[in-house]
Amino acid sequence: MRAPVQLPEIPEEEQTPLVKELIGLIQELAERVRSQSEEIERLKDEVSILKGQKKRPRFQPSKMNEQAGKPGKKKRRRGKRAGSKKRHKTKQLQIHHEEVVAPAQPIPEGSRFKGYRDFVVQDLHIDVHNTRYRLQRWKAPDGQILMGQLPGSVQGGHFGPLLSSYVLHQHHHCQVTQPLLLEQLREWGIDISAGQVDALLSRGKDAFHDEKDELLRAGLSSASYITVDDTNARHRGNNGYVTHIGNEAFAWFERTSHKSRINFLQLLRAGHTDYRIDEQALAYMHEQKLPHAMVQRLRDAEQVHFADEQQWRSHLQQLGITAERHQRAATEGALLGSVLEHGVPEDLAIISDDAGQFDVMLHGLCWLHAERLVHKLIPLNDTHRQDLEQVRGRIWDLYADLKTYKIQPSLSAKLELDARFDSIFTTRTTFETLNQTLKRLRNNKSELLLVLERPDVPLHTNGSEGDIRDYVKKRKVSGGTRSELGRRCRDTFASLKKTCRKQGISFWLYLNDRVSGTNAIPPLPDLIRQQASASA
Repeated sequence: MRAPVQLPEIPEEEQTPLVKELIGLIQELAERVRSQSEEIERLKDEVSILKGQKKRPRFQPSKMNEQAGKPGKKKRRRGKRAGSKKRHKTKQLQIHHEEVVAPAQPIPEGSRFKGYRDFVVQDLHIDVHNTRYRLQRWKAPDGQILMGQLPGSVQGGHFGPLLSSYVLHQHHHCQVTQPLLLEQLREWGIDISAGQVDALLSRGKDAFHDEKDELLRAGLSSASYITVDDTNARHRGNNGYVTHIGNEAFAWFERTSHKSRINFLQLLRAGHTDYRIDEQALAYMHEQKLPHAMVQRLRDAEQVHFADEQQWRSHLQQLGITAERHQRAATEGALLGSVLEHGVPEDLAIISDDAGQFDVMLHGLCWLHAERLVHKLIPLNDTHRQDLEQVRGRIWDLYADLKTYKIQPSLSAKLELDARFDSIFTTRTTFETLNQTLKRLRNNKSELLLVLERPDVPLHTNGSEGDIRDYVKKRKVSGGTRSELGRRCRDTFASLKKTCRKQGISFWLYLNDRVSGTNAIPPLPDLIRQQASASA
């Protein structure tokens, strides 16, 4: 913005009527220019919003100016500033090498030794360390050849556990691509090929895959709620989706070729492939408006458990359920029966961003995504803009009070918040698009106010949004996967990495522990169950 006009000081005797009139005109023009500049900036912001971009941040004036020229008016802090609690930064460090340094100048006769002043320097020791195992070979009298065995940590490969852990950590934690890893290792003197780097990243990882698969079973069976999200994920040049399921105890990722409610329920089965008809499954089919006659046929059939999709599809054909919509509703119900049969709590809350594929079981909505529908509206005039700001302010006030309710729930607060919700989302304004959006959100009242019945559930899906962001960064750095093994490894190590972080475990130490075969760190599914038991 243009700097304000600074008029020179004019002596009083020189301020003739004409000069005073000119000064007034200059000041009026300067004010008009300033007003027009603000209008131009506001219009630029509206253009940015229409383009789907963010408007410029509004910077608050520095409060330092308020203290300028006021000696002795220094603001007093209440208590200690944030981060002022000091700790001895090097006291707990392990010292690997100690070196005594004497003064450079000669020590005079009669000087007394006064001890040491310690100065700790932290550094890394990166060096190639090659080991040759000479396996003894003996020939027994009966002709049998006896030979020494490699240590278990070597696992029959030509690269040690520390190098294997480093490659996994760099690729899956630090987003280093395989070509850069290859270049780095060769610069350090490691004789390795591109194929061997790929093998270190993907071959022989069955134990990691098994632990990742068990993560979901442990997380679902011990959770009171989960948050879910999905994002794009390319594989073999084709578009697909990766789904995230998790909460504060675990995170789990799985890439599939499409997204649907059937696909989501298949993931919730946590590796099982069966279909089951029970009362919950039949009740779901009824809610999805599957014709009563078809529901009754499924109820009356002798077979209620099906080992795989082929058996289930054959059963539907035999019962005359052939229409796509009817098969979809029946399949979703049978999958839900399988999910509940395998230990998932019936009252498990699923919090999502209102994507239709996640609307199963006890469904709740993210308030941040709901408010975004209001935030994205484009007002057409000042009246619309005022209505929009007023409604958004009331929504955020309600959100703040819902957070307070989570901490201290009460019947009176529940009734008051319920009434405020109705008051906000039945508001009629001059902005008709806003009215329709509020009406749409009011139709989701039970899902937005799930917290009133279940104070344990979150009001947003920030956990899933944060967890899946690493997957998005990986996709942007490395693109899609090309082999099925590579796709599986990406899902596995993304799940293990995020779960380690939630459990307070160093991912680097975890990789070293598993690759070396030490297994001093307990299985992550056991830690999830222990955490759930401790908080129960």
